[in-house]
Amino acid sequence: MAVEYEARRAGEDHGTHGEAPDGAPHKSATGRAGGNRWLGVLRSPLGWCAAALLLLVLLLAVFGPLLWSGRADAIDTGRLLEGPSGRHWMGTDNLGRDVFFRVLVATRLSVALALLATVLGVVTGLVLGVAPLLLGRRVGRLVTAVVNVAVAFPGLLLALFFAVVFGLGAKGAVLAIGFAMAPGFARLTQTLVASVSERDFVHAARVAGVGDLRVLTRHVLPNISDPLIVNATISAGGALLAFSGLSFLGLGVQPPSYDWGRLLGEGLNGIYTHPAAALAPGAAVVIAGLAFNLTGEAVAKAVGVPTAHRSRAVRPVRPVRPVRPAGPSEVGPAPAVAPDTDGPGREPVLSVEGLRVSFPGPDGPVSAVRGVGFSVGQGEAVGVVGESGSGKSLTALAVSRLVEHPGAVDAHRLEFLGTSLLDGKEQGAATRRLLGTSLAMVFQDPMTSFNPTMRIGRQLAEVAQQHLRAGRREALSRAVERLREVRMPAAERRAAQYPHEFSGGMRQRAMIALGLMGHPRLIIADEPTTALDVTVQRQVLRLLERIRAADDVALLLISHDINVVAQTCDRVLVMYAGRIVEELPSDRLLTAARHPYTRALIATVPHMDTDLDRPLAVIPGRPVTPDQVPAGCAFAARCAFARDRCRTDDPRLAASGPGHRVACWYPHTEPADRPLDERPADPIGEKGDRP
Repeated sequence: MAVEYEARRAGEDHGTHGEAPDGAPHKSATGRAGGNRWLGVLRSPLGWCAAALLLLVLLLAVFGPLLWSGRADAIDTGRLLEGPSGRHWMGTDNLGRDVFFRVLVATRLSVALALLATVLGVVTGLVLGVAPLLLGRRVGRLVTAVVNVAVAFPGLLLALFFAVVFGLGAKGAVLAIGFAMAPGFARLTQTLVASVSERDFVHAARVAGVGDLRVLTRHVLPNISDPLIVNATISAGGALLAFSGLSFLGLGVQPPSYDWGRLLGEGLNGIYTHPAAALAPGAAVVIAGLAFNLTGEAVAKAVGVPTAHRSRAVRPVRPVRPVRPAGPSEVGPAPAVAPDTDGPGREPVLSVEGLRVSFPGPDGPVSAVRGVGFSVGQGEAVGVVGESGSGKSLTALAVSRLVEHPGAVDAHRLEFLGTSLLDGKEQGAATRRLLGTSLAMVFQDPMTSFNPTMRIGRQLAEVAQQHLRAGRREALSRAVERLREVRMPAAERRAAQYPHEFSGGMRQRAMIALGLMGHPRLIIADEPTTALDVTVQRQVLRLLERIRAADDVALLLISHDINVVAQTCDRVLVMYAGRIVEELPSDRLLTAARHPYTRALIATVPHMDTDLDRPLAVIPGRPVTPDQVPAGCAFAARCAFARDRCRTDDPRLAASGPGHRVACWYPHTEPADRPLDERPADPIGEKGDRP
């Protein structure tokens, strides 16, 4: 889909955070931040102390047995249980062996077994932590319940239990420590995965049809790796202490092998007459544990800067031959659809009837979207307006199959390009491919819409690799081409940059380019200009309009700004309390709106003729919450024209003229030829007016 758009003025929207005026990144912002951070931590007292102790422990673990095994194992029956001397710094044991050298040699086995147990615990905890994301809600809830029960028990108690189950010896102790450590790590992983999996860039990947495993490995785990690494490093110190404790109790390493815990247990028998034999292994355990814990603290300090601000060298994408556009057979056969009754000659791209989205509540399911029905024709722009909490964004998420458990989506009809989305999970790959190539989603916050750990070009190329069967280089070439189509300056260089190196407007254009990686028939734009200034807002809206006009793409635009919707869209849907209360052509919105809520929304928008000496218009009261929807009309408590019937009977959306539907028992009949805050006959709006 090669589209020629109008040329923008030179230098438009070049400014980005950490960039020079010409768009080239400052060296200080891209080349040295990561290295300076680690170097600064290493130079701090915490950093160099942790590095020195860890290096000492690792060197002893590697070279200790090579250098001193002979002296550690030499038996001297003439020097049994001697105290410290010039020949034996920490004395001898009950066979005359040198305690000091035995402690040095035991470093390898003690550290190796502790690290092995840590790896086992981290891997097991990681698998349990990501299980809810990969295995579905039922199995995921079961795994979560098991983890929650295990976390409730003290770690040492779990270790002793598993040690008895797996038996005596080093192998049993490794399994015991590893599985005892796993629940805590799993709980941390579950929390981090849950926090990241609801981010916009993960939703965008799901809209693109990316599978759960790829979402996990490419979008979730890279964004939670820092706290997991820090926790794993600190856990190694805890594993070392726990393993020494099991060996001390006789459940760990068995003779003739020995580690610090076993040496500590042997030395404790003569602590009153020969305390040095117990002091040496005890000091080794403390020093090694301190080394791992200080290292964990240093790593935490080094990675404390958010992942999105890591800087790496920019590698430009080399242009290659463009990927062959996918034909209809690659996306799926175009279904035969009936003409849309709302737009003459327009085929419905999206058809929704009786859409409901509910969530569990203390007294039963709570419906946040209640029986919404509408259609979007080919090439048509439909706007959705309403206050926060009216159900606009939730409707878009339901259409895109992004409502996660425990939310439930139901509808009499929910079809996209003639394909039902209600049973999409059973259709599997076919439905994901349809949504990934034909449905584009533009989210509200462009900063959270992209994975901060992946380059922009790679994120765009993922769609082509997933659905168009393009190779890596071909997909990157297509990504660069799409960035050019949305008038991204220096598209090849920008494709090799990270989201934090883009300005807000450039990120939003890159988000639109992500939607163009397939062959979109519908673009759902959920508040695409809320986080942008008015100049960039105008550019983004013009870009969406050009795309729609050039390729006959349908647009569903969700916005708080009623003026933006009136100027951009063909039809307007006004939502309140999870329902559509009015639908009308956009060119009649400011003059022919009949529902009191629609007129109240219009009245709250300031305009050039607004009297600045008068209070700004407001809608009295507060929007109803989904769990407290009253009987009758949900807007009745805030409406100055409500009557008794409005408080008992719920009005249905009914035709009120050509292309006009309204859900109101007593709709306005007079034209709104001027703003409501200038009409004395209409009491809605001014501050202080209450019904």
